[in-house]
Amino acid sequence: MIIGFHTLIYSEDPVATRAFFRDVLGFPCVDAGGGWLIFALPPGELGVHPTHEEGAPPVKPGRHKAMLMCSNIHATVNDLKAKGVEFTTGISDEGWGLLSAFRLPGAGALDLYEPRHPTMLPKA
Repeated sequence: MIIGFHTLIYSEDPVATRAFFRDVLGFPCVDAGGGWLIFALPPGELGVHPTHEEGAPPVKPGRHKAMLMCSNIHATVNDLKAKGVEFTTGISDEGWGLLSAFRLPGAGALDLYEPRHPTMLPKA
């Protein structure tokens, strides 16, 4: 029986990336040994998208994407900026939601969005 969904983020600086999730985002974690932190994540959902969509560049099969979701992107961006987080894009309206991205230490950028589509997340 499936009991969860384990996500991996590959980083050139895993110590900095782990510290970001623990100290900046405040995700609870457990040390699985040797400094390997395993984080509890907020509730999530999974969407399956085609590799070719009209008006969008094609995506190679086998490539996957992780995005953080928030209920108020403007407040969340302001909160993260106050913690020193560097955003790589402004906030854009994509129709399906408001989207931005921030620098993830050692691991490129991570998208943040406020959904405007129906979600499977529990109501707060």
